[in-house]
Amino acid sequence: MTRRSSFASPAPVHPNSGYSDFLVVENLVKAYPRPDGSSSVVLDGVNLTIGEDEYISIIGHSGCGKSTLLKIVAGLDSATSGSVRLEGREIRKPGSERMMVFQHYSLLPWLTVRENIRLAVDEVLKTATRAEKISIVNEHLSMVNLMAAADKYPDEISGGMKQRVGIARALATRPKVLLMDEPFGALDALTRGKLQRQVLDIWESHRQAVMMITHDVDEALYMSDRIVMMTNGPAATIGEILEVPFPHPRHIQELRERPEYYELRNHALNFLDHHFTQDD
Repeated sequence: MTRRSSFASPAPVHPNSGYSDFLVVENLVKAYPRPDGSSSVVLDGVNLTIGEDEYISIIGHSGCGKSTLLKIVAGLDSATSGSVRLEGREIRKPGSERMMVFQHYSLLPWLTVRENIRLAVDEVLKTATRAEKISIVNEHLSMVNLMAAADKYPDEISGGMKQRVGIARALATRPKVLLMDEPFGALDALTRGKLQRQVLDIWESHRQAVMMITHDVDEALYMSDRIVMMTNGPAATIGEILEVPFPHPRHIQELRERPEYYELRNHALNFLDHHFTQDD
């Protein structure tokens, strides 16, 4: 369902706006109990449907429940009410068909780059042969241009390289849904731009569902099919879903020459500014 806020005119609609029920978030509520017996509602009535090869970004101010929503989809947290279903099956716990990439890498420092990826492959692809596992690890090292650093330890590589290890590790398990919580947020601008392009190249080749949290409107417009814009917390929900009409593959320089890019950018920024002002 696409909802629009009242402060601005509707943005352009993606020509392929019919999305399958591959991943369905329905009437989701998340509340935490308070010591006085009342509840603190973080998410209230979230509804979202995502296609099996769709790239979704989630934006909103801090405290609006973006990470909580992602954790519930990952099975790392549970909803108070409502449901999340993947291919018709309700998500109640973590599963190998859903993999997370975090902002702060989460690599094991005593393992090499290759071993960090291999550990995930061993855990998830238990029936694969040793030769198959070696091939999968090498394929994903090559995919993120890390073969030359395969035998280095995390403290011997840069932040951008660490995040590429995290992405390769997640993808090597062949998930149906890739969940990314501000994956580029800790990187410098140049590294961030290169890694955004690399992730898009991988996604354009493999086309699984992606849910990505970001605070960067330009990043969301560059990478996403739709941008889910959250209202402020507490009791946050989806305020609007912005359709991004640009076809893939995309190139940021070409996008920035299109007037529609700035119309969408201004629409998203106005939404965020409107909700920031409301919260003051």
